[in-house]
Amino acid sequence: MYDIALNMNIIITGATGMVGSEVVRQAIEDPAIEKIVLLIRNASAFSHLKVRQVIHSDFTSYTGLEDLFKETDACLWCLGISQSQVSKSEYYTITHDYAVAAAKAMLDANPDMAFVFLSGQGADTSERSFVRFAKVKGQAENSLARLNPKKLFIFRPGGITAINRNKKESAYKKFEILLVKIMAAVFPWSVISTKDLAVAMLKVAGKGFNKIILSHWDIKNL
Repeated sequence: MYDIALNMNIIITGATGMVGSEVVRQAIEDPAIEKIVLLIRNASAFSHLKVRQVIHSDFTSYTGLEDLFKETDACLWCLGISQSQVSKSEYYTITHDYAVAAAKAMLDANPDMAFVFLSGQGADTSERSFVRFAKVKGQAENSLARLNPKKLFIFRPGGITAINRNKKESAYKKFEILLVKIMAAVFPWSVISTKDLAVAMLKVAGKGFNKIILSHWDIKNL
């Protein structure tokens, strides 16, 4: 275990997404976190003294951000997209290439930075799954581990329920949310709220954990 960090500086990606936006909200409320950098393509609605927005267009290259990384204690990687919304190649680029390129650039600049990667239950590190989500998430996990970071934490939550809903959700996203609601009603233990997930990710970013991969149960127990 690592000691809980005070006055932490963190980077959050995917800040406009369901999980990422909740991580931002909980980070704002966390007194241990001093500065929050949102690494985003387009400006978000978040406005707070702690929050700084860095507009970045190319998530495969991070040249020019080295000084920012040197001042950062942890990155919480929440950037992602549903496999149904993009092509096979786009899904691989967004899920695998973006995360690995960022982690490499961050760790090259600051080997002590913690990298907290939001994966998902069912990720297959054997890379043999016929399910695109499972295979690509597993590939991303393996590639991140091969970077040999000092502090890598991979979160594999099951179903996720949103505390705060996006008013511009797609029809597919609404369908996914409905399925998770059904899961929560039938198997409540299989679902976690975005708030609980966000709090757990921030806790591990500052304190660490005794293993790299955190299962759904590990996350709920936190």
